[in-house]
Amino acid sequence: MNNFFDERKAKLEIYQKNYRGKKEEVEKLTIPDDIFIKCPHCQGLVIKDDYELKFRVCPKCQYHERLNPRERIEISCDSFEELYSDMKSVNPLDFPGYPEKLAGYRDETGEEEACVTGIGTLGEYRIALAVLNSFFMMGSMGSVVGEKITRLVEKALSERMPLLIFSASGGARMQEGIFSLMQMAKTAAALKKFSDAGLLYISVLTNPTTGGVLASFAFLGDVIIAEPGALIGFAGKRVIQQTIKQELPPNFQSAEFQLEKGFVDMVVSRGRLREVILRLLRLHEVEKWKRN
Repeated sequence: MNNFFDERKAKLEIYQKNYRGKKEEVEKLTIPDDIFIKCPHCQGLVIKDDYELKFRVCPKCQYHERLNPRERIEISCDSFEELYSDMKSVNPLDFPGYPEKLAGYRDETGEEEACVTGIGTLGEYRIALAVLNSFFMMGSMGSVVGEKITRLVEKALSERMPLLIFSASGGARMQEGIFSLMQMAKTAAALKKFSDAGLLYISVLTNPTTGGVLASFAFLGDVIIAEPGALIGFAGKRVIQQTIKQELPPNFQSAEFQLEKGFVDMVVSRGRLREVILRLLRLHEVEKWKRN
């Protein structure tokens, strides 16, 4: 035991002689700011590259972050030709501040309106595609959004193409009043003709899909798909609770709740969505794209 303490004392003396009063220069480990990002839902740190490779889906909580239309088109289509891009909303009711609000969203998003429409290719198929933009006035449906959807449905009907619509909306656009509400009937009437022709319409509900959009074209698909965790409902949860004076389930109006109640056909994660849509096109024997 004495040998142990003697040895320890000798080592301590060597340390004091050589290192006491000296500061070692330690190189600091620096981590670049753009390696990690914080999940907006669970607040967990995730590697940015992994997050992007998983199409903005958190690997920890599986939260599906909102995508803008260009990002959605990029992961859904092999090619895309935009239609009706020059259409712009006006102010039919002289709603105060509406033109300024539109101009602000155009500058912020680089889009003219809350919907991008066109013809895309997906595998061996040519499809009519519309994507709503939740970053442009919360994807609200005004007269231009309704008109673009209607024109796309009519083009798909005339060329006998399948129709694919990604919805993400807060509902009808209040600044346009009755002109906005009319779009519900207009889009539904166009889809009735499309359905009567025996053509396939796949509706994908993303976070959030609510109000007049849900009550019109979003819920009229032959096959209705929802992304996990998406908010899907007509009126807000608080409004419903105050109206019926009852507590609602914690997962009320989630995609999983709507699947359980039979309002959607399937809940599909973003990474599998393209594969599932392709399978549906094949199962319905959609005519293949004839490349020239």
